[in-house]
Amino acid sequence: MKGLVVVLALLLAAALGSARGELELRRLRDQAPPGSRPHSVTITEFGAVGDGKTLNTVPFQNAVFYVRSFADKGGAQLYVPKGRWLTGSFNLTSHLTLYLEKDAVIVGSKESSQWPIVEPLPSYGQGLDLPGPRHRSLINGYNLTDVVITGNIGVIDGQGSVWWQWLRSHKLNHSRPHLVEFLHSEEIVISNLTFLNSPAWSIHPVYCSNVKVHNVTIETSLDAPRTDGIVPDSCSNLCIEDSTVSVSHDAISLKSGWDKYGISFGRPTSDIHINRVNLLSSSGAALSFGSEMSGGISDIHVNHLRIRDSYKGISFKTSPGRGGYIKQVAISDVRMEDVHVGIEFTGNCSSHPDHSFDPSQLPVINQITLKNLVGTNISVAGVLSGIDGAPFTAICLSNLNFSMAADSASWSCSKVAGYSEMVFPEPCTELRDPSSSSSICFSLSRYSAIAIA
Repeated sequence: MKGLVVVLALLLAAALGSARGELELRRLRDQAPPGSRPHSVTITEFGAVGDGKTLNTVPFQNAVFYVRSFADKGGAQLYVPKGRWLTGSFNLTSHLTLYLEKDAVIVGSKESSQWPIVEPLPSYGQGLDLPGPRHRSLINGYNLTDVVITGNIGVIDGQGSVWWQWLRSHKLNHSRPHLVEFLHSEEIVISNLTFLNSPAWSIHPVYCSNVKVHNVTIETSLDAPRTDGIVPDSCSNLCIEDSTVSVSHDAISLKSGWDKYGISFGRPTSDIHINRVNLLSSSGAALSFGSEMSGGISDIHVNHLRIRDSYKGISFKTSPGRGGYIKQVAISDVRMEDVHVGIEFTGNCSSHPDHSFDPSQLPVINQITLKNLVGTNISVAGVLSGIDGAPFTAICLSNLNFSMAADSASWSCSKVAGYSEMVFPEPCTELRDPSSSSSICFSLSRYSAIAIA
């Protein structure tokens, strides 16, 4: 990248202290590839030290403040070279590329004071773990446009184990932070990076549009408490591609707010595309919808999903009091291996942000299509349980073949209705209503046309 080339040349010129260095600078600048930001700075110019011990929160904050001056000049790149760059929470700015070189690691501080306290999200009413405020994420963006977080497979490590221990021992004063969070932002790209050991969720775009996450690897300890991978939350026009997520809880989880807070905020998650991802969830679901879905979730297209060694494969979760809806979801071409529950629909996720939820606010689950699924060593094919007075409808299964583990169950269904064809093991009668036809199902045709294009 142009910024990287210029930074390296500057360092070389300083080291040589000669005309030779000046010539090398000009030569490398002339060879810099097109398309990068027109301006570039390196984090070391602001006093950062990549020894894994020196705290660099202020250098990161000062660097971002400086590059704001280039916002109307095409933006700037903040280059992070090889090293371990210990830092607390910091904010980004618009028209910025944060670039992590190979063997560059941004390391989150283990001191909770380095993660400031902020108000809970308005669509949730409280933090993830506790009532009241929450810790701010390691890398943040608020009301931003045109931000790229990328690199040469650099690493962002949240050192989450200390937070997990505080949660287990009930020593948290406020809810855990995430690794990367964008609020009210657009034109966001996150790519070519590895995210390790988030205190809670790894990538959390919320109230955002035009977001792309591709070629990322996300890992946490498989016994960490409630660590999700990528969580699109009240977002639109978002794409996740060519990535691998291995976490303890939900690997990819689509959300849109919690009970009355999500209903009143009223921002759905819609127009989401997920392609060619590999997922592992040791205690949650590889791909989940909800349970916080009160703003609505719709127009979701998932293709080429690989799930292994997971407790649940695909899960739709909600509860009385949620309101909202999950509808118009098409999931195709899924391969599962060593999964306990292949498919789950549940209306009994009973967690609520407070006691003032209205149980008469019933969610709508409708037009969910799962097509071309293959599974090996599946313990339970599916558990589908709707809600009294609000059954889940138009649940459609087509061309599904699960090879079951020894002494396994197949299907369990209640308060659901739908259609199935070419499904093994044979599904429950609620999905084999002879009066139903494929016309009730949400089609994959629109997604196929987009994929081909």
